[in-house]
Amino acid sequence: MGPHVRVPAPALGAAVAAVPAGRLRRAEARLGYMMVAPAVVLLALLIAYPFLMSLYMSLTDQHVGTPGRFVGLANFGYLLRDDVFRQTALNSILYTVVAVAAKTVLGIVLALLLYAVPWGGRFIRAVILLPWVIPTALSTLAWWWMYTPPYSVVNWLLVHGGVVRGPVPWLSDPLWARVAIILVNVWRGLPFYAITILAGLVAIPRELFEAAEADGAGPGVQFWAIILPLLRPILSIVVLYSVVFTIADFEIVFILTRGGPLNMTHLFSTLAFQVGLVSTYIGRGAAITLFIFPVLAVASFLILRIVRAGEEYA
Repeated sequence: MGPHVRVPAPALGAAVAAVPAGRLRRAEARLGYMMVAPAVVLLALLIAYPFLMSLYMSLTDQHVGTPGRFVGLANFGYLLRDDVFRQTALNSILYTVVAVAAKTVLGIVLALLLYAVPWGGRFIRAVILLPWVIPTALSTLAWWWMYTPPYSVVNWLLVHGGVVRGPVPWLSDPLWARVAIILVNVWRGLPFYAITILAGLVAIPRELFEAAEADGAGPGVQFWAIILPLLRPILSIVVLYSVVFTIADFEIVFILTRGGPLNMTHLFSTLAFQVGLVSTYIGRGAAITLFIFPVLAVASFLILRIVRAGEEYA
């Protein structure tokens, strides 16, 4: 092989400078499009296409095995007049608000406790993450076994601990069934909250706490004046993420109650499955799923405004 030819740096710079600026910009733009194209294709196939198909089917009276005909907004009008759907909308809002609020408060408390743990922190964090790492179906089946009489571990602990006089009808009473599914959702989502908020706590400069202590500020003042304002952006993102996945929850409700008793635990996703696949009203089931989007749009708008306000405050 012949000797390697080295191009002097000044000559290379001159060659690059000789290329017209417009050509360089076009080349950079083409490279950018090529890099983004795989992600765009995946989004189109996995998100845009299913959404457009759901939108189309919601405007038809399609059943399983039949193409259906265009009916416009008839499916949405029927749902707004349906008592079961109105109850489902109430269930979904109640389930989301209570579960997300509980996870937020308990997540902050747990993160503060983990932040204060001086020993075994990594092991404790790994153990705390287990409920979030375990597959939802598997962990929910375990909870179903713990709730179901006569093998209810939860009832045994409550009765023998003197908390209640008799077994609690966790899955057969409408009120307790709501409590049961919310408890499982909180148990599963709490580790994600705690670890994410803990990461935000670690990122807060220690000098701020030292200065507050020097000024005589106690833990309560430090929390409201330092921790909460600086955690607002990351906390808002976590809440938004949780709202999206909580209101669209399916496995917990389907495995524990299947929407019962008396349709008092149905969410949008479980009712859409019941109506669209079990009862074969695909168009009506697609319309049910689309009711999630206005709720998510409002929640996203409000939470992102809080994020921007927190960034301006910081």
